[in-house]
Amino acid sequence: MHFRATRIRWLSLVLLMAVTSTRTQEAPPSEYRVKAAFLLNFAKFVEWPPEAFTDKASPFIIGVLGQNPFGNDLEQTISGKTVNDRPLQIREKVQTITEATNCHILFISTSEKKRLPEIFDGLRGTRVLTVGEMDGFTKSGGAINFVMEGNKIRFEIREEAAKKAGLKISSKLLSLALRPAP
Repeated sequence: MHFRATRIRWLSLVLLMAVTSTRTQEAPPSEYRVKAAFLLNFAKFVEWPPEAFTDKASPFIIGVLGQNPFGNDLEQTISGKTVNDRPLQIREKVQTITEATNCHILFISTSEKKRLPEIFDGLRGTRVLTVGEMDGFTKSGGAINFVMEGNKIRFEIREEAAKKAGLKISSKLLSLALRPAP
């Protein structure tokens, strides 16, 4: 009986080590996979007015202005998903302000930092949620900015920028956000 109990404990330990070993070998999601998931959730927790869409079947468009840091992560994250019964669509190579105005969420790459004033001027009066990941983004006029807090990706929201675009941010999303520096 003692031998059997010892053997069961030993097998349990081996199984535990195997499961733990497998879990530690799984790579955590990449930085841009996490940011892509945030973009998807921003789409779910921000309300666009009806006039932001051509018709009821129009897709929800997420665009990337400038160099695309996501690789395939954005496409893999939103593939086959919908927001408010609208299919999600990506425009990875947005290059002009005119193309940007056709997006609902516009991720502005750090490669465009010097053009921020021009970009925000061109988007004035449009229904575009601007998202970035650079110092001074929200202060310059952006709505949401990704920031690193330790090794965690967080975001700050400048609600006034969203309101100027005619967008309403959910109180749930606002409660998760950091407050941007004044």
